[in-house]
Amino acid sequence: MTLQLFYSPGSCSLSPHIALREAGLHFELVRVDLRAKRTASDVDFLSINPKGYVPALLLGDGELITEGAIIVQYIADQVPDARLAPRAGTPERRRLQEWLHFIATELQKGISPLNNPKANDELKAALRPKLDSRFALLSRALRDRPYLLGNDFSVADGYAYYVLRSLRKLDPEALQRDETLLAYFQRLEARPAIQSALTAEGLL
Repeated sequence: MTLQLFYSPGSCSLSPHIALREAGLHFELVRVDLRAKRTASDVDFLSINPKGYVPALLLGDGELITEGAIIVQYIADQVPDARLAPRAGTPERRRLQEWLHFIATELQKGISPLNNPKANDELKAALRPKLDSRFALLSRALRDRPYLLGNDFSVADGYAYYVLRSLRKLDPEALQRDETLLAYFQRLEARPAIQSALTAEGLL
């Protein structure tokens, strides 16, 4: 059975979608209505993933993998020659895992409450400085390198692309104020795999 990626257009499932295309793996996209918890073929998504959110990757043997940072590492390990992740057990792999965790917990989760329609202006003003400081850390890490781990694109960069898209949606001028992040975002968006993922999700 082909790998199946359960996704919602423009959500954090974009990160493993990018990883799958960068790895050159054959896969099927299964769109999920996250409000109704139904797939495009009207299957109860909760019967597939009780967590009820994306991404989720169904393997050929029936195993389901959830949580984006775990899924992208699995994808990278399937095609070592693609160099999407350093070898497991190395210091370089720990740096990758640090970045994936940072992006998930500090950047993605930092943006989420600001997009909540119930968040008032006072709350947003209180949360924004912390979020800005976290993106400043990302920017500093990229001042002397094209990608987070150095010269090679990794699955952490695919995840970073998603959160930078989210930041731009939250604040259209945010990337314009940081030349390093803007150049990084443009470098990522020019990659054929990212263009293909955006096209497939109807985001272009």
